[in-house]
Amino acid sequence: MPVPASVDKLLDHLHRIADLNAAASVLEWDQETHMPSGGLEARVQQLRTLRSISHDLLTSDACVELLEQADAEEELSAITQDLIRVTRRDVDRARRVPTDLVERITEASAHAKEAWRSARTHDDFGQFAPHLERLLVLSREKAEAIGYEKEPYDALLEEYEPRMTTEEVAALCTDLRERLIPIVSAIADSSQPDDDFLHRRFDPSKQLQFGRTVASEIGYDFDHGRLDLSTHPFSTAFSVGDVRITTRVAPDHFSTSFFGTLHEAGHALYEQGIDKKLDRTPLASGTSLGMHESQSRLWENHVGRSFPFWQHYYPELQSTFRDVLGTIDVDAFYAAINKVQPSLIRVEADEVTYNLHIMLRFELERQLIDGNLSVEDLPEAWNAGMEEYLGILPSNDAEGVLQDIHWSLGAFGYFPTYLLGTLMAAQLYTAAEDAIPDLSKKIGGGQFDDLLAWLRRHIHQFGRRRYAQGLLEASTGRELTPDAWLAYVERKYGDLYTLPSATGVGRG
Repeated sequence: MPVPASVDKLLDHLHRIADLNAAASVLEWDQETHMPSGGLEARVQQLRTLRSISHDLLTSDACVELLEQADAEEELSAITQDLIRVTRRDVDRARRVPTDLVERITEASAHAKEAWRSARTHDDFGQFAPHLERLLVLSREKAEAIGYEKEPYDALLEEYEPRMTTEEVAALCTDLRERLIPIVSAIADSSQPDDDFLHRRFDPSKQLQFGRTVASEIGYDFDHGRLDLSTHPFSTAFSVGDVRITTRVAPDHFSTSFFGTLHEAGHALYEQGIDKKLDRTPLASGTSLGMHESQSRLWENHVGRSFPFWQHYYPELQSTFRDVLGTIDVDAFYAAINKVQPSLIRVEADEVTYNLHIMLRFELERQLIDGNLSVEDLPEAWNAGMEEYLGILPSNDAEGVLQDIHWSLGAFGYFPTYLLGTLMAAQLYTAAEDAIPDLSKKIGGGQFDDLLAWLRRHIHQFGRRRYAQGLLEASTGRELTPDAWLAYVERKYGDLYTLPSATGVGRG
């Protein structure tokens, strides 16, 4: 059907906003990958200008009027109706946040990122503490401006996971924790596989090349993306046609770079799979960070840590690193990359204990936002939580409270999406297994097209046209629960650790 003139005008306005945000994202990507340290002050001002202009355009009376004019049309395509609905939500939320607050948050975050990076390098929480305090004040101000029903954390969580409440996340955590503890305990009482060889020297350039090859073969399109190095791995999209990822390399730990690359490639596959008709509009991104995380966790864990995957890729890896892996067979390698052992660093945690890291961060930042925990007491609270949940104690703040970049971004409410995504991934993968005959066999043959096509059809193409919970229920037939993930962990690790069925964890 012909596009009404009012819709064309709305699209033109939204395209300008998308272009400004894309330009800001390019500058932020550059800041993390290539920018010299001396460019910080100018970069802060550049980002502040772009983000404030974008915010002004989105919240303007002109934008509201364009939405009303477009919505008044008698015949609108389904995409246009979704665009109007989602944009209205964004406008309403953004109009509650004053432009000067957006500018202050952008500026504070730019400085905080650099302070965090230095504090982490020098193991000096004091360098970062005043910046964190500033961001907490601004985040509380933002939550009050947006509004909430029960607690300020709800307003912040909504930004990353629409239609999810703090209470719902807390309930999922409680349910999961109670059922996860017996599994962790049973594994702790079992003999551990040897993984010392994973910590020998792996040539960094060969690690990067191997990761690049696998990312390409699972479907990441390097004609519309690239792989770079950064302190903290991330993915970013400037358009459906330009989606970039980063990783970091540890010469003495193979898993850091490879699984980091696979994780970020999962995010990028989502962005590259969005319907191109949605490009340069508010619909052209993931529907929620939980759903986004489900894609990265699915490819990293359900695919990348599976035995069939390494039946296919291990000969190539072994040949690439013959001096390290020449005498290690695929069974030993598979057991080593899936070793369950409490660790200090979240991004290097095994998939069984990973959620315990997320629960700790969720509880701490919820207390920080509520004012029940001070920045001064945060390192001590972090260490106490690590000891309680994982039975280990950081020896310094660099491997403790300073390890994640998120709080320097002012991204409070973000961490729960990692847990939500982990649970979503298991539900989606289980549904994909039901829908795709011999999926494990296909993965064992290096064939990923069917899985990617299933994800594109059920998740990727929609962008933000559908809410995460709606997509999950439509594709799996169930609302979000820990059941599929726990069943996956019980099956996989029951086999790996030969756990007795009497524990409720084994093969039974």
